[in-house]
Amino acid sequence: MMLSDVASAPAAAETCSPIIDLRQYTLHPGTRDKFIELFDREFVETQEAAGMRIIGQFRDLGDPNRFVWMRGFRDMPARGEALTSFYMQGEAWRRFGEIARADMIDSTDAMLLHPICPDAAFALPNAADRPALDAPLSSGLIVATIHSLPNVVDDAFLQFFRAAVLPRIASARGRLLGAFATEYSSNNFPRLPLRENENVFISFLGFDSLAAYHRHMTALGRDTEWRSEVYPALLKRLRGRPHTLRLAPTSRSQLRP
Repeated sequence: MMLSDVASAPAAAETCSPIIDLRQYTLHPGTRDKFIELFDREFVETQEAAGMRIIGQFRDLGDPNRFVWMRGFRDMPARGEALTSFYMQGEAWRRFGEIARADMIDSTDAMLLHPICPDAAFALPNAADRPALDAPLSSGLIVATIHSLPNVVDDAFLQFFRAAVLPRIASARGRLLGAFATEYSSNNFPRLPLRENENVFISFLGFDSLAAYHRHMTALGRDTEWRSEVYPALLKRLRGRPHTLRLAPTSRSQLRP
């Protein structure tokens, strides 16, 4: 089974961003909505003008003080140039950076990723079609599952994922939106630390609602093959259990189910 057999791409979408930053911020209690309003108003178009693509912004449903977002770059040199332009030379960060930082307890939980193959990249609408700040919130849910491996994500693991894991996900009505692995290039903007010396594989699934995700998990729990064969075989390949993020898109997030 190919990734494209279960991946879900909206009509007229285009794949983007061979290099991705996945960033998880811990905010001071009670500040998340204010932070999101600032981010979506001041840090979306201004980052894209510097040469990045803002892929998605999310509320972590598992922690009311967590904000998760992703941005993409066409390659590593473009990443260094874009981050330098935005943080060192950009007007938006000069004006609003301190306001944003005041809401943050920690902003160092960040990983550099690449799609495991071309058809595993995110497919997004044109950036010009991004929803407005006052657009209704999506009822959908993005579920990111972070798998930590003892070694580099290799062809053997990817073949297992394609052949064994993806069919069970599809049978439980999970829609794969993208699949990524650690990008080992050196951090070319060290002012923003990254989680290093880790080997991760991350799958992103889309669901129409939180209830649809719960039905998916119930279906997997009733799937004899998943429960007795596939999931135990997956755990044997990992370092610890997978970590799941349940992510609700903000009004301006382009990555949606």
